Amino acid sequence: MTTTQQQRNQDALKEEFKISSDPDAAPVVPSGSHEKTEQNVVSTIEQPTDDNEVYSVFTPTQKKLIVLTASLAGFFSPLSGSIYYPSLNTIAEDLGITATKVNLTVTTYMIVQGLAPMLTAGFSDGAGRRPAYIACFVIYLAANLGLALQNNYAALLVLRCLQSGGSSGTIALANGVVGDIVTSAERGSYVAFASVSSILGPTLSPILGGLLSQYWNWHGIFWFLLAFGGVFFIPLFLFFPETCRNVVGDGSIPAPKLNWNITDNIRHANREKAELRVDEKKQEELRKNYRLTFPNPLSTLVVLTDLESALILIASGLTLACFYAVSTGASTAFRSVYGFDDMQVALMFIPFGVGGIVSAFTTGKAVDWNYRRHAKINGFPFVKNKQQDMTEFPLEKARLEVALPLFYLGALTVLGYGWVMDKHVSLAGPIILLFVMGYALTAAFQILNIIMLDVYPGRPAVASAANNIVRCELGAATSAAIVPMAKAMGNGWAYTLLAFILLAYSPALLLTMKSGVKWRRAKKQKQEEKDARMAKDLS
Repeated sequence: MTTTQQQRNQDALKEEFKISSDPDAAPVVPSGSHEKTEQNVVSTIEQPTDDNEVYSVFTPTQKKLIVLTASLAGFFSPLSGSIYYPSLNTIAEDLGITATKVNLTVTTYMIVQGLAPMLTAGFSDGAGRRPAYIACFVIYLAANLGLALQNNYAALLVLRCLQSGGSSGTIALANGVVGDIVTSAERGSYVAFASVSSILGPTLSPILGGLLSQYWNWHGIFWFLLAFGGVFFIPLFLFFPETCRNVVGDGSIPAPKLNWNITDNIRHANREKAELRVDEKKQEELRKNYRLTFPNPLSTLVVLTDLESALILIASGLTLACFYAVSTGASTAFRSVYGFDDMQVALMFIPFGVGGIVSAFTTGKAVDWNYRRHAKINGFPFVKNKQQDMTEFPLEKARLEVALPLFYLGALTVLGYGWVMDKHVSLAGPIILLFVMGYALTAAFQILNIIMLDVYPGRPAVASAANNIVRCELGAATSAAIVPMAKAMGNGWAYTLLAFILLAYSPALLLTMKSGVKWRRAKKQKQEEKDARMAKDLS
């Protein structure tokens, strides 16, 4: 064993004792001490064995705080996108424009929302998450100031695009942060927690928007976003740590000065006191690759050329397309069917949002439980703080066994919602269906998001950006089309068409569940052959 390996083993052992002292940490089971039963036992190992490195030096409590912050940062994009849904008719009247034109501000926002993460994902993978967050919030705050002061349609349209560009990158960054510090074995709960903000935004923000529009005016919406964004950005700038593995590795490598926060000095000083030395060779390697460059957005599009990724991304996009169609069409539908004003329309988003909140507390646990179940069936060790080789593990089956029933339930509730609105039934009908729909669509989207991070463990921000492209462009299409569709076909047939598309796509997920392991094995073999050729050319 080399001196470097000995040092790494010592560091890992010290980190084991350090993290296991955290009150929230799971018990650490030393290598070789696992008890065995008659069946295959799932061994829960909090830290690596002698020949493996720790995946992240952040404690479970620190991970939760980091993911919570990233999730809240990701909330601003969907929050800003739909906060003025209840005010669309009021804005059209004030600016003297048609409902179709004001709906175009929603569509263009979502188009930019899909494209902007292509830049921030690549940038953050090279320069780190902190610089990307800072750039996003500076652009976002400037756009909100302009929106609060403008009074014409052209300015509204352009500044909404700028607002979207600043805020939308934070969604990809949130999932990138989860991929930086959380392994596949524990990813379900964390990713569900991180991604739920992108779902709750479209459901909860109209309630807030309705209140602001009813008791202030629609300009007040943007003053609120400016103040809220500024209050959140200050602690993010001061305390949020750099997590990008291309910059700080497992978190033990000090970040470049541009990526430091005010707690980094204390954290690394404490590690030095505990004699947890920095791997200087690793630090030198990371510094050599550190760069602040304009990213190539095409790297995100490469994800779409992979068959498995494309199938998952389309499913995720269709799920969100139905979600956005209901959200965008609600203002017009509830006004025409029930004669609601802005505030009453906003209140109808509550059951939608509550369903999403319930899914956030249940989906991750269900996904992690099913992962452990398959690990036990396949005799696969359940490791919480070391990323394993998942090539032969049936990840797709473990995830989609939970997602598919929710996918079907979501389609059925979309179908039912369309017809209860078409037939003008009692208000209890749409309220119940909106709750169940919010739960099912949110949960299905979260699990599909987890699969994307599983398939692309090395570049989580890029995988999330690709997810964003598909879901936002499909969402933009349905947002623009749902009102004309409902007028031409009626609410019943308009939402029946959306539900049919969702159900008709489900065989693609069944194919993914069946062939996922085979596809990932082939990709790994192809990459190994490519690496071997490159090594041969260099030698």
